[in-house]
Amino acid sequence: MQFKKLAIWQRSRALSIDVYKQSLNIKDYGFKDQITRSALSVPSNIAEGMEKDYTKEKARFLTISKGSLGEFSTQVDIGIEVGFINKIIGMKWIQ
Repeated sequence: MQFKKLAIWQRSRALSIDVYKQSLNIKDYGFKDQITRSALSVPSNIAEGMEKDYTKEKARFLTISKGSLGEFSTQVDIGIEVGFINKIIGMKWIQ
């Protein structure tokens, strides 16, 4: 499990955990499900990609992970604007 040594996997794992903890009180379950799924997708796809044997497969999963980050960032931005996410926490997540 070499991916666990990667700083990017460790950071995205910590982000996903924080998103789950901070979203416990979000009552819009569609939004809550979507943002937690996009956050969880990042470390999951990094891990899956790094476990692949071929460079092309690794690159594909890392690209999917990057796409999930874009999705997550958009959801955080919207979540802040509609009042689901504290602005300070949301900006920390985006960074």
